Amino acid sequence: MNPRSITSIALLSLSMGCYQGVDLDVAPGAEDPDTGLDSSGSSGSSGGEDTSPEPEDASLVPFAGLRRLTAAEHDATLRDLIGDELGDSVLFLPEDPRTPFDNDYTTQTPAQSLISGADLLASDAAARLVADAPRLGEVVGCEPSGPDDAACFESFVRTFGRRAFRRPLSEDEVQQYMEMAAFAVERDDFNEGVEAALRAMLSAPSFLYRVEIGEPVDGAAGVFALGDYEVATRLSYFLWGTTPSDELLDEADAGRLASPDGVAATVGWMMEDERALDRVTRFHALWLGYERLPGDYELVTAMETENRALMERVIFDEQGPWQDVLRLEETYASDALAAHYGIPLPGSETPQWTSYGDTGRKGLLSGGSFLSIGQKFGDTSPTQRGLLVRTRLFCMDVPPPAPDLNVDVDEPPGDPENDCKWERYAAHRAEGSSCESCHALFDPIGFGLEAYGPLGELRTHEPGKPECELHTEGNVSEAGDFSGPGELADRLLESGAVNRCVSTQLYRFAMGRYELDDVDLELVDILTEKIGDEDFRFDTLLEELVASDAFLYRRTKEI
Repeated sequence: MNPRSITSIALLSLSMGCYQGVDLDVAPGAEDPDTGLDSSGSSGSSGGEDTSPEPEDASLVPFAGLRRLTAAEHDATLRDLIGDELGDSVLFLPEDPRTPFDNDYTTQTPAQSLISGADLLASDAAARLVADAPRLGEVVGCEPSGPDDAACFESFVRTFGRRAFRRPLSEDEVQQYMEMAAFAVERDDFNEGVEAALRAMLSAPSFLYRVEIGEPVDGAAGVFALGDYEVATRLSYFLWGTTPSDELLDEADAGRLASPDGVAATVGWMMEDERALDRVTRFHALWLGYERLPGDYELVTAMETENRALMERVIFDEQGPWQDVLRLEETYASDALAAHYGIPLPGSETPQWTSYGDTGRKGLLSGGSFLSIGQKFGDTSPTQRGLLVRTRLFCMDVPPPAPDLNVDVDEPPGDPENDCKWERYAAHRAEGSSCESCHALFDPIGFGLEAYGPLGELRTHEPGKPECELHTEGNVSEAGDFSGPGELADRLLESGAVNRCVSTQLYRFAMGRYELDDVDLELVDILTEKIGDEDFRFDTLLEELVASDAFLYRRTKEI
């Protein structure tokens, strides 16, 4: 049976749910036939001396499940593996629901579409690469003497396979992919064999899934220490959103990822890579709900540039406290964006750092990206904005309205034709009403942002209703009154709830799971305690998380 057939069968097994989590029941030291991995996750090759480290507290190792590459990760991986910039994975892979992050493996429902979509993406990417001689030469890495150059083909299989599967291939895998060389000989074209092998590898389970096995920890049933290549993969997709580089795989091969100190040192140089800035920027966009911005292309692009510049300045260049993301009194804007916001013009058609002045704006919450959230019924929704602040920045779990309340969320409150917004939402504030308890948490926050329109523009009245002056006074019940996003940022920081929420959301992003159990919550508490109650650096939070047992071990789910 050729590798394409093996790949299809293995993918079909995954899509039919034959793998539950990562409980592959592989004996220590034995090689798993589907993944090519031994129980240490090293594919039968040594990633340095196996010291079988033990966690500080095995009871605080979280559950980890089998994670498929998201569409965004798939695109980034193809870009870094073979220089493919098309980025159309979202059209063919199963949807990645936002919870708010797109990497929640509990939502990755097995689907037949994965098999056909993965095969089509692999086939098209391989064909594009073979048609591009310079790129192909870089990927193959050797100059074949002819269609039957087995040595060059084996070098390609081993080198590319290590990068594609994020670990060295087993000898059985090498021999399976060497069968693809028959296509080169049969068709008198070395590249025909390369294309066949590429297509097989790029649709294989070991490429599409981040399989973690690890080494059993003595005296801790169901707890496994991740192998160096598995840690490298976790680090790379967490910090870069893409496959490990050759340099990172070399770190794994040398055994330098077997300890928290080694991981921390590696994180240091990984954070200097441009992809780390991209990842931190995207984390905030997913977390705070503005990943997909509406509006004019030029305006949206300016806002995306503004957000990225904020992350770069606070987290990477100045390495200041993360809280400056919310309280920085400048933004990165051109004259066009500054005019849109109603702030002092920088006097430049290209973005410059410019002061918010006395406009009431401050930090990330003042930008059009954040203020674009919570739109409904053709305008801003105080309820939706307040709900998002509660769930995203306070990490509050808000259940849906009880069925017996018969709440129709698709109908605007009150009489939109005749009443102003403050009056229309009066029923939410009525003392003793069934709506009061929840809406008292949301609406006062949303109304404090009403002076800022759906894309962050200043306004004094409702759209199309000059007679309806906006109510702009808000309240955070835990911290007090505010008006505008600048004062909201102050109230949020004063509430003391934001640090733990940042830790919680980053933990969810790293673990690829929104729902947290008691073990997860205790780990979040520990992480929050380490960064402290006051200001903290975001890179410090990252380092604490990746060097923790939560990141370096996994627990199997009890059945």
